[in-house]
Amino acid sequence: MNPLLQPVRSVPRLGALALAAVLLAGCQSIDMNSAQLRIVDASMDAGALDAYQNNTGLAYNLGFGTLTSYVAMSPGTYTIAADKAGSRQTLVETSARLVAGKQYTAIVGAGLANLQQTVLLDQSTPAPAGQIALRFVDESTHAGAVDIYLVGSGGRLASTSPIVSGLNFSKIEGYLNVPEGTYAIDIVPAGTVLTNSSVTLFSGPQVAYASGAVRTVVILDQEVLGVHPMGLTAGVSVVVAADADAL
Repeated sequence: MNPLLQPVRSVPRLGALALAAVLLAGCQSIDMNSAQLRIVDASMDAGALDAYQNNTGLAYNLGFGTLTSYVAMSPGTYTIAADKAGSRQTLVETSARLVAGKQYTAIVGAGLANLQQTVLLDQSTPAPAGQIALRFVDESTHAGAVDIYLVGSGGRLASTSPIVSGLNFSKIEGYLNVPEGTYAIDIVPAGTVLTNSSVTLFSGPQVAYASGAVRTVVILDQEVLGVHPMGLTAGVSVVVAADADAL
């Protein structure tokens, strides 16, 4: 397994909308004496969450689609928990070993009835010169398998090949290096035969990525506001997190 994936799945303690891409800066220089952890709330129906490291609060009242900044902590093994906001009612928790000089992302996803948390090891070093590194994580429970496209500036979706094909819920595509440049992220149901009039599940804006940029792209559910022109019941939304940049 790619060491930069290392997913650690959790077990729920209870049975039972970001329409545009969001960008949050990553660490530019890593304190080699501490570990860094950030939290993503990717569960549309879990309600607001508080995040804890053992009994220490990391973040409070996180809403769906929220991404925190990295929080520095001493290296060690911790219980990372997501609680119902304003209470100490633990909804899901994970035991994770955090190593000095490393960055991690904890993603809380799925529905409340089967809430899960995944802790990922992030790439904290810049991509090679002239390239960028992208990692895709699918946390959409409704969209089914998807194909993901990077459409260059001035390019057309119908004439672009997917960068990732058939990505399913809870699956992680490891970091992929592509040339630096300006790209839009477009997502369609897996196997879609594209035409100039194809309707996407998500169409992002053109974003310039500088040499060395490292990003994690988390695909989320999108609240259904009406009937999709192609008969689809839901689209997806995207959160883009900055893991590293060239110094």
